[in-house]
Amino acid sequence: MIILGVDPGTRTTGYGVVARTGGGAVSLLECGVVRSSPQLPLEKRLREIFDGVTDVIARHHVTTMAVEGIFYAKNARTTVILGHARGAILLAGTLRDIPNAEYSPAEVKNAVVGTGRASKEQVQFMMQTLLRLKSPPKPADAADAVAVALCHANAAAAARMASPIPYSNAELLEKARRFATRR
Repeated sequence: MIILGVDPGTRTTGYGVVARTGGGAVSLLECGVVRSSPQLPLEKRLREIFDGVTDVIARHHVTTMAVEGIFYAKNARTTVILGHARGAILLAGTLRDIPNAEYSPAEVKNAVVGTGRASKEQVQFMMQTLLRLKSPPKPADAADAVAVALCHANAAAAARMASPIPYSNAELLEKARRFATRR
């Protein structure tokens, strides 16, 4: 499974791509940021974000996405503009039929650091530690995006472990009966 984690922003959108192998190991494939020019009108910046995320998706053959939810700022305009950036990111994945998950900033921090109030430095340190990197992912927006991807990798693994047995009761009884008659 190749997971793209995204930390949306209109100036700097962080991304992190991780791979989870069948054995459960997670490795970092790439992380970085998509920068858009603050001098451009909003629609042009959204296009830059869309194109940047689309390039990452194509480069790594992403199979699932996880996007950090909106942080409700004190300024309502900031929250609305951030929503536009998220829309461009979600559209990039949706046009390629990539499933998407959303996690709040507190959920991500809690999943990777152990507290929903972790600092950016603590997130960077844990990404370095958990992924056995020589140095923490930089800038902080990229580290946050890697944390979103890692949060989703762990959530997806936990969901698979908790999923019910994919057989009906009648099928299970028949399998048990066949197994018992083999003895």
